[in-house]
Amino acid sequence: MYMQGTIIAGEFDSSMNEFSLQKVKNLNTESVLKENQLNNIYHYLKKHQHEDDGQIITLYDQMPLHLTQNEINELICDLERVMSMYHQ
Repeated sequence: MYMQGTIIAGEFDSSMNEFSLQKVKNLNTESVLKENQLNNIYHYLKKHQHEDDGQIITLYDQMPLHLTQNEINELICDLERVMSMYHQ
C-alpha cells in the first residue's frame, strides 16, 4: 500500500510487515524500515519535538537534511500513519 505523507512517502508491504521509505521531503531515497526502527525514530522525535532548532537527519549516512520544528510535527503525523499499518 502506497502512503504519501507530508514529509515522507513510501510503500508498505503487509506480507513482509515493513515500510519501504522512498521519499523524504523532496529527496528520493530507498530504505526499508522494520516496525522497531520506525518506533525508535518516532519516540526520538516525540521526545525532541518542541526543540526550536528542529532536527538534522541524514540520508544514506551522508546527506544532512534539516527539519524545522513544524516539519518534525508533520513527520510525526506521517510516522503515526505508517505505524498503524504494521501488524503484530
